[in-house]
Amino acid sequence: MHFSTSTFLFLFLPLVFLIYFYSKNKYRNAVLLVASLIFYTAGEKALVLIMIASTVIDYKCGHLIESGKKKLGLYLSLFSNLGTLFFFKYFNFGIENLTATLNSFGFDSSFTNSIPKVILPMGISFYVFQTMSYSIDVYYGKVKASRKFINFATYVTFFPQLVAGPIVRYQDIEQYLVKRTITKNDITIGFERFIIGLSKKIIIANQCGKLADSIFDGSNVLDLSTPYAWLGIITYGFQIYYDFSGYSDMAIGLGRIFGFRILENFNYPFISKSIQEFWKRWHISLSSWFRDYLYIPLGGNRKGEGRTYLNLIIVFFVTGLWHGAAWNFVIWGLFHGVFLLLERLFLSDLLKKSWAPIQHFYTLMVVTLGWVLFRGNNMKDIGIYFKKLFVYSSGDFSRVEFLNYFVLNREIGFSLILALIFSLPVYNYFKKLPLNKNTLFIKHSFLVAIFIISLSYISSGSYNPFIYFRF
Repeated sequence: MHFSTSTFLFLFLPLVFLIYFYSKNKYRNAVLLVASLIFYTAGEKALVLIMIASTVIDYKCGHLIESGKKKLGLYLSLFSNLGTLFFFKYFNFGIENLTATLNSFGFDSSFTNSIPKVILPMGISFYVFQTMSYSIDVYYGKVKASRKFINFATYVTFFPQLVAGPIVRYQDIEQYLVKRTITKNDITIGFERFIIGLSKKIIIANQCGKLADSIFDGSNVLDLSTPYAWLGIITYGFQIYYDFSGYSDMAIGLGRIFGFRILENFNYPFISKSIQEFWKRWHISLSSWFRDYLYIPLGGNRKGEGRTYLNLIIVFFVTGLWHGAAWNFVIWGLFHGVFLLLERLFLSDLLKKSWAPIQHFYTLMVVTLGWVLFRGNNMKDIGIYFKKLFVYSSGDFSRVEFLNYFVLNREIGFSLILALIFSLPVYNYFKKLPLNKNTLFIKHSFLVAIFIISLSYISSGSYNPFIYFRF
């Protein structure tokens, strides 16, 4: 189950909303916990047991740490969390690479065919990072261990951000687990944010995704024209941004409805003037997690230039690996890491002296080219795709067909225009307008319109994936 389905919108959410608000305060965490387990089980069935086990282990680890057995509690948390993540997410990847290595040296690899595939539990990368960060924070005295299992389990399993983030830290949500008040304003703001996120996902991301998928999956990369190749990677960049930021908006909105203030996860990353700034605006909860729990423990920038550069490369190697068990994700992470390293060495000074549009162009080019690595089906196709981008090819898609595509596919053309406009902070401008009868009418009319349009797409059963669910 995910947010942009009829089951969630018309059955699950209304029922949970009603039960929650008619429950006494002392039972509300229990209501959310049960609802979250049902939400996860609806899609993952028995795999919910892995999440429950992770929750129980880290709850106990927190108590072990506070009881004086600090290292035992911490190591048990790290071993169980990382062990679980590596087994379920990277076991198949390891077998694939073992098979390829054996074949390359002429050894028999047929025995690997009998090894069963491991199923990847939805959202495991997110909830494992949450539970692990809790134990680490208890170890360093940043938070006290939770004394109520229901409160802690609600934190781990909270359905609005369970399967695709944002990655929430216990210290940021602890106060709301203990006591929270919900006003009409919270509910209004929450639903407004949810509708905006839903429309970003349905109206923009899904339409861009149709075009991107038709280029990456529906065409032979050798037959792509250069304009079509650029179109594919630009629309994929829009798809992943509006897909993921849309989900984050919905998660933040739902959290607000239930009395939780979840931190922002995106801040208009496409207006960045450097890759360093991009990572301060893109998937903020993940980049800050790696900063605090990997980069700084490795030494950060405190142990000299050489060690700083090595730490950066390690962090972005792991960042790539976190996104997927495939070499293209690793290379994508290293690609960003190298540009961050270059900016630290000299590029940042050059950029600061250059014209602002040049800074924006540089950043957008690096990010866009990185999406080729992220989205490519295999390394061979990725290499050909890069060549198509920079060595002009007419392919089998003529200029006339290219122009006709947008005339005949106005939905996609309209979505691309919206994607371009709302990648800029125009919404912040509208939020600053004085509230009066006219502006409120326009605002509410806009929200109702985009909600109805989103529902029409959902009810038609059209293309509706969530990219980050597989991470």
